Amino acid sequence: MISRLSFLADPMIVVLLFATVLALIVPAAGEARGAAQIISNTGIFVLFLVNGMRIARGEIARGLANWRFFGPLFLWVFGAMALAGFGFSLIAQLALPPLVALGFLYLGTLPSTIQSATSYTSLAGGNIALSVVGAALINIGGVFLTAPLFAALGGGSAADIGSETIVRIGLILILPFVIGQALQGWTIDWLKERKAQVAWLDRFVIGIAVYVAFSGAVEQGLATMFDITAWAALLGLVVAFLIVGTGGAWLTGGLFGYSRADRIAFLFAGAQKSVAIGAPLAAILFPPSAAGFVIAPLLLYHLLQLVWAAPLASRLAAHSPQ
Repeated sequence: MISRLSFLADPMIVVLLFATVLALIVPAAGEARGAAQIISNTGIFVLFLVNGMRIARGEIARGLANWRFFGPLFLWVFGAMALAGFGFSLIAQLALPPLVALGFLYLGTLPSTIQSATSYTSLAGGNIALSVVGAALINIGGVFLTAPLFAALGGGSAADIGSETIVRIGLILILPFVIGQALQGWTIDWLKERKAQVAWLDRFVIGIAVYVAFSGAVEQGLATMFDITAWAALLGLVVAFLIVGTGGAWLTGGLFGYSRADRIAFLFAGAQKSVAIGAPLAAILFPPSAAGFVIAPLLLYHLLQLVWAAPLASRLAAHSPQ
């Protein structure tokens, strides 16, 4: 029983669960919601500033040179997975509230998560260097691609990516990242020595974004919109999406003739989805009354991908040639 719950040892899962439960019990409402939104946006700015400082420009350059691996990876993450999310959102409309159904499209357009993709690639005996650079490049691409891709596929039902939203994305996500890249010559070593503190900054900022989003959803009646049938449909669809993402990434790596180590790196970089990008970006794209519904599939997917990835990585490691 303990081993089955080992995923709770991941601090990120504990933070997400705490933020969700806190929003259900004490949602930020009225003036408190405005203050919480300001704190969330400030935290997101700092988070992307630090991200720019810690992703080495040399790694980005080396990754861009390896087009045979990263070209298909970009097409998989922002092409195939985005289209799969669009298809799942259409199916989800039959059983779920419209904003939650739209969340599958949002999930499909998100980049992969750097930390867990790299960790599970290492555990499975994959190419760690490719995984680190691949996940980093995908995350950088997500800052620029997720919002317009989501808007293009979602049409009128998606977020309104107007000039005001573009300015917010530029000021809160892109500007701090660019500043961080410019400053990293003075900061990257300092940050490497403080990995634990930086990891908690990630968790804190993501937790606030999730809390603000779910507070808005609670005010809109989240608890009364879902019966047991809707919860079962949401869980079933997220599991199915995870199977499509994982199985499709593995098969795609095989179709391109990658070595086993490279194929494992492609699997985890292609199938994992980033709440570190998803929650902050949702806080910018959607009003609090909608964001909590839209990120519901993402939070469940994030939980399940960690539960799924550990035994999968162990199985791949056990079958790797010695």
